[in-house]
Amino acid sequence: MKFTQLNQTCYYFDAAVNIGYVHQKDKGMLIDAGIDDSAMRKVLKELKANDLPVTHLFITHAHADHYGGAHFLQKRHTITTIAPKFETAILQNPTIEPLYLFQGNDPLPELHNKFLEGKAIQVDEAIDEGQHNFNEFSFNTHLLPGHSYHQLAIEINGILFAGDSYFSEEQLDKHKIPYITDADLTIQSLHKLSEISCEGAVPGHGVFEADFLPTVQKNIECHEKLLKWLDDYINIAKSGVSHETVISDMCDHFNVENTLLSPWLLYRTAVTAYLIALIKQEKVEHYIEKNKWKFRKKQA
Repeated sequence: MKFTQLNQTCYYFDAAVNIGYVHQKDKGMLIDAGIDDSAMRKVLKELKANDLPVTHLFITHAHADHYGGAHFLQKRHTITTIAPKFETAILQNPTIEPLYLFQGNDPLPELHNKFLEGKAIQVDEAIDEGQHNFNEFSFNTHLLPGHSYHQLAIEINGILFAGDSYFSEEQLDKHKIPYITDADLTIQSLHKLSEISCEGAVPGHGVFEADFLPTVQKNIECHEKLLKWLDDYINIAKSGVSHETVISDMCDHFNVENTLLSPWLLYRTAVTAYLIALIKQEKVEHYIEKNKWKFRKKQA
């Protein structure tokens, strides 16, 4: 975990899951909290070594790898925690995440893990997109859904802390089918990102880039490639194809191998996100046949 200064007031902890930090006078705000207590211990140790305060926490979205260290932080510091409105419900009731991934059934014990379910935290201020002022901090938030339901990127003092609204090229190559909930909304959010003017951006996974637009464009191309493959695949399946078969065939084609339930559930959601986009675009229609959810080319 490397602590990097970006400008006079903005920093970030360059790690597997990035954590932002903004210093204003006697106030300090963390942006996201890492995956667990261990990550937060390292952050607090670094801040203490540099005599930097921590008084506020902003959570971009309610995925466990971005808020898992927040409970530890709240136990040790009196802080004001700020989060997006809809995501707040999950932050305060973390079992919602394995619950929705498990299609509403009570999650099996193996799904109660730190990758899918952080410890519950208190949110003091649930906010929406727009201009905000909290003590010394003045910032804009940008609603960027698609990866998470009500994800907010925060633009403060010239730097955009983008959460998981886009991924580094390395992450795109690693995961092959990125985790999203709606490909159509994801692509809209990426185009919205490209219109934000700032000194540079920090993604949730990847490195700070002053010119982050080429990386955003790579994300758009990645999603469009996956959509095209899926559209072509369904067009070939004249008699329709079931949901379970789509998931299996798409993962196989892109060399995704799942041997555990947790990652398989994430990929099931991601593949379904591309199906949802094709339905919205009226390229694909869905129906129930012999108790199977199936998809076929939109009939004229």
